[in-house]
Amino acid sequence: MNFWTKVAGIILRNRYLVLLIIAIITGFLASQMKYMKFSYTEANLLPEDHEANLEYNKFLEIFGEEGNLVILGVKDSTVFTPKKFNAWNNLVKKFEELDEIDFTLSIADVQKLKADRKNRKFVLEPLYEGDPTTSEEVLEIKKQLFEKLPFYDNLLYNKETGTLQTAIYIKKEIINTPKRRDFIFDVLKPTIKQFEKDTNLDVRVSGMPYIRTLNAQNIQDEIILFVGGALGITAVIFFFFFRSFRATFITLLVVLIGVVWAFGFIGLFRYEITVLSALIPPLIIVIGVPNAVFLINKYQQEVKKHGNQAKSLQRVISKIGNATLMTNITTASGFATFVFVKSSLLREFGILASVNIISIFILALLIIPIIYSFMPLPKKKHLNHLERKWIENVVNWMESMVKKQRITIYFATVLFIILGIIGVYQIRVSGSLIEDMPKGLEFYKDIKFFEKEFGGIMPLEILIDTKKDKGVMKLSTLKKMDKINEVIENFPELSKPISVVNLVKYSKQAYYKGNPKYYQLPTSQEQSYIFSYTKNSDSNAGMLKSFVDSTGRYARITTFMKDIGTEKMDVIQERLKTVINKEFPSENYTVSVTGKALVFIKGTNYLIKNLVISLSLAILLIAIFMAWMFRSPQMILISLIPNMLPLLITAGLMGFLDIPIKPSTILVFSIAFGISVDDTIHFLAKYRQELIANKWRIKPSVYSALRETGVSMFYTSIVLFFGFLVFTLSSFGGTIALGGLVSVTLLLAMVSNLLLLPSLLLTFEKKIANKKVFKEPAMKIFPPKEEKNKEK
Repeated sequence: MNFWTKVAGIILRNRYLVLLIIAIITGFLASQMKYMKFSYTEANLLPEDHEANLEYNKFLEIFGEEGNLVILGVKDSTVFTPKKFNAWNNLVKKFEELDEIDFTLSIADVQKLKADRKNRKFVLEPLYEGDPTTSEEVLEIKKQLFEKLPFYDNLLYNKETGTLQTAIYIKKEIINTPKRRDFIFDVLKPTIKQFEKDTNLDVRVSGMPYIRTLNAQNIQDEIILFVGGALGITAVIFFFFFRSFRATFITLLVVLIGVVWAFGFIGLFRYEITVLSALIPPLIIVIGVPNAVFLINKYQQEVKKHGNQAKSLQRVISKIGNATLMTNITTASGFATFVFVKSSLLREFGILASVNIISIFILALLIIPIIYSFMPLPKKKHLNHLERKWIENVVNWMESMVKKQRITIYFATVLFIILGIIGVYQIRVSGSLIEDMPKGLEFYKDIKFFEKEFGGIMPLEILIDTKKDKGVMKLSTLKKMDKINEVIENFPELSKPISVVNLVKYSKQAYYKGNPKYYQLPTSQEQSYIFSYTKNSDSNAGMLKSFVDSTGRYARITTFMKDIGTEKMDVIQERLKTVINKEFPSENYTVSVTGKALVFIKGTNYLIKNLVISLSLAILLIAIFMAWMFRSPQMILISLIPNMLPLLITAGLMGFLDIPIKPSTILVFSIAFGISVDDTIHFLAKYRQELIANKWRIKPSVYSALRETGVSMFYTSIVLFFGFLVFTLSSFGGTIALGGLVSVTLLLAMVSNLLLLPSLLLTFEKKIANKKVFKEPAMKIFPPKEEKNKEK
C-alpha cells in the first residue's frame, strides 16, 4: 500500500483524535500570544560581532544612548511676542519636570559664559531673568541670541529663517522600553496639541525616539489591516472561483487557525514584532489558500468522477498530499535560507516563515478532508466551476500558444531577459532609515522640516580616542577636531557639528567680553590663561560631560544627517576618513565614524550580500529537490529557467521604476522564488504521471499536464496575486513595493510555467524522451495505482 494511502487512512479513521490534537496545539499557541511584544529598537541588520556594531557599542559604552533626543521646532515670527514667547518656554519647563525626562534645552535655559577676572574663572549667567513682558524685551533677547551667541546657532535657532528649536532628552534607561511609547502618546502629543490650540502656533516634532514610536505604532495597526485584508480578498476570490460558501468557510477556518499559530510561534520563540515579522501572519494566509485550492479542487474533481465521498477524500490525501508537501517544502526552504544569514532580524524571519509554512500545509491536509467527511457531498452547482467556459478558453489559449507559437514565446523570453538585464544595471541601493516611512503622515513632513531648517535628525557620531587621559583638551587635538568640523560644514547633507571645540571657542569669546568675533579656537599663547580659567570653573563641567568623557581621553563630534542614500553616505564617509587619516595618525589616535543611521546603512549593504547568498542557496536547494524527485539533470535546468526569468524581470522593473533595494524589498526575490517553484512542481509532477500513461510520448503528456494543472495553477496564481496586493494598502513604501513586486513576479511565474515550461519540454523532447534520462524518481509523487489505470 502506498505511503500516502496509509496516511489518508490514519487521518480519516482518527478524525476526532486529529481534531482534538489540533485544538490542543491551537489552544497552547494562543496562550503564547501574550508573550508577543513589539520591537522598541531599530532593526539591527548586522551581526553582533560586525565591526560597525562593535564601534557603535563602544560609543554607547562611553557616552550612552545617542538616540534619546526629541526635538520641537516652531517657524512663526509671532513666537517673538511676549505671550507666545513665554508660552513656548513654559511648554519646555512642563516637560522638564517629568520623571521620563533627563533634561531639556531651550531659550529659557540659555546661559551666557562670562569671564570672572577677579577669581580667574568662567561663570554662567542666564540670558535673561523672569518672563519678558514687552515686545522690546523679547526682541532684545532674540538679538542677543542670534547675534552674540554663535555657540547656540543651529542648536536652538536658525539665524536665516528665525526658526526656534528645543531639545528634550528622554532618560536613557527608558528609551528602548514601552515607557517611551506611553510618554510619546499619553504625554508629549496631547500636551503639544493643547499648546497649539492655546497659542495658534504650529509645532513640529521629531527626533529618533518620536519617529521610532510612531513607526512601531504604524506596524501594529497595519498587522490588523493586512490580516483582515488578506482574509477578505482571498475569501472573495476563492468564492468567485468555487461558488461555494462551504469551501470558502473551510478555507478561512484553516488560514485563521494558521494565523493563530503564526502569532503563537512569535510568542513561543519570544521574538519581537518587527517590520519583517509583522508580514508573517498575512503571508501565511496568502500561502495557505493555494493549498486549499489544490485540495478542494481535487476533492470536487473526484466527486464529479465517481460520486463516492470516502474514495474522494482518501484520494485527495493520497494524490495531492505528496505534491503539496513538496511545494510547501520548497517554499519553506526558500525562506529557511535566511537561517544561514548572520543578521538576527532575517534569521528570525526565516525561522518563523518556514515553520509556519509547514504548519499551514499540515493544517490544510488534516482539516479539509476531515471537515468534508462530516458534510454531505457537494451539489452539482458546486462542481459547475470545473466546466466553466472562460477557464476552458484560457486553457485552450495556453495550449494553442505552446503548440503553434513557440517561437513567439522564446522571442518574448529573450526580449524580457534583455530588458531585465538593462533594468538590473539601474537598480540603486538605499540605506535610508526613513525612506519607507509613510510620506503622507505629519511626522514625515516634520522630518523634512527639520532637515531643511537644521540639517537633519539622524545622529552621526565621530568618536575620538586620544589614547591618553586629558588628551582631548590639548590644543593640537582640538585643532585636528576643528578640521573635521570644517569638512562636515561643507556637506549640505549634514548639520553643523557640535563638540568640545564649540565650547572651547565659546570660552575664548567669553574671555574677550562676549565679543562674537572671538568665537574661535585660542592661539597657543592664549591657551594657557583661557584654559586656566576653564580649570577653575564648575560651570563648564556640566556642558563638557556631553562631549568629553570623565577621563578626558574620549571626545565625540555630533552632527545630524539628512535622509540620504547609501551612495552619498559612502562619499561623505570617504571624505571624512581622508581628513581623519591625515589629521589623526593611527599610532596616537583611534577615530571611528558611527551612529544609528550609519549602522543601518551598513546593515543594508550587508543584507544585499546576504540576499545573493540566500537566493543562491534557495536555487541550489530547489535544484537538489528537482534532482531528487526526477533524477534528470536536463529537468533541473528546464524547471529552473521559468522561475529565474520572473526574478530577472522583477529586478529589471525595480531598476526602471526606481524602487531601490533596501531591507523591505530585499525579500521579494526569496518569497517569489520559493512560491513560483510550486507551480513548476505541480506541473512536472503531473507531466511525469502523464508520461508513464502515454508510453513516454512527450507531446500528449505535455498537453494533458497543461490541461489538468492549468486551472489549479491559474486559480492559485490569481489568489496569490491579489493576496500579496493587500500589502500595497500599507503606508510604508517598502511594504507597498514588496506587495506589488511579489504580485507581479508571481503572475509572471504563472505565465512562465504555463507557457515557457511546456515549450521547453517540447523543444528538448529528444533529449528527455527516453526512460534512461527521465529515470524512476526517488519518490512517488503520484500513487502507482493511478499511473497503471492511466496506462490502461
